[in-house]
Amino acid sequence: MPAAAAIKVMVVDDQTSMRAMIRRALQDLGFKDVRDKPGAIEALESIKSDRVHLVISDFNMPDMDGLQFLEAVRKDPVIGKTVFIMLTGSADKEIVQKAAALGVNNYVVKPFAPAALKEKIERVFGELT
Repeated sequence: MPAAAAIKVMVVDDQTSMRAMIRRALQDLGFKDVRDKPGAIEALESIKSDRVHLVISDFNMPDMDGLQFLEAVRKDPVIGKTVFIMLTGSADKEIVQKAAALGVNNYVVKPFAPAALKEKIERVFGELT
């Protein structure tokens, strides 16, 4: 049972309101170190220099889509094993299958309740304390 406060998180979404909502939900769950970036390229550079345990990333972003971002993370020998949860506006089977093939740890369909996000995180990390 990991303590949520010990897990470093990077939230990546081009919508400021979505980043703020996810940040609030994570903080309400006990996460203390929550960072966010509006795009995948900026987030990738950030997590290479200051590693995190969990990336929560939107699928649709202007600079690089979520699958490209996931692939870039998985190919990097330093950050390749970082837990990655994808946010998507639909449960498109093709996207889900491609993400699974690239090694996504879980995905969340938007809109979602904080309890759903907690459940997806706990499926990867175990019950949070």
